Amino acid sequence: MKNLLTFLLCLALYSCDDGDLTIETIDFDDIDIDYCDTTVTTSTTLFFKISGNEALILTLASGTLKSEASDGEVEYPISTSTTLTYRDFSDDVSSDYFCDLIPTTEPTVLEEIEAESGSVLITTTAIVDSDTTTYEHTIRLSEITFINASNNQRITDLSINDFGTVTTN
Repeated sequence: MKNLLTFLLCLALYSCDDGDLTIETIDFDDIDIDYCDTTVTTSTTLFFKISGNEALILTLASGTLKSEASDGEVEYPISTSTTLTYRDFSDDVSSDYFCDLIPTTEPTVLEEIEAESGSVLITTTAIVDSDTTTYEHTIRLSEITFINASNNQRITDLSINDFGTVTTN
């Protein structure tokens, strides 16, 4: 009887495996927003942040940035045309990776996770200087949820609320 209880206890402990749960933090708060062109225009759709071998890539739908002041924050849900992607690379990555006409083969992407839900919030303010008017677009991310398809792990991280500010003419 003693051996049976020991066996059942071992079986119970062995079957209660919590798996390889890892808590991953995606933190790009102190990283400046980057883009490929020398200036941002209303047709610019690709923005990214790079931190060593990690990148956070925001692709906006065409026409999202407007040359007009907004009345508060305008919300754009994560969808097929507005996407947010987290990438982990085999080595440090530079803006050339995203901006070169011929894509580089190194570093390689080790992991790519698309945001499943959340919103991109943009506030546009008109800045008038003597003869010119520019528009300052403050981009925030809200309630972003990443789901890693390889292990079905949900990563919800609201520390990426501030994505950055860009200016258009």
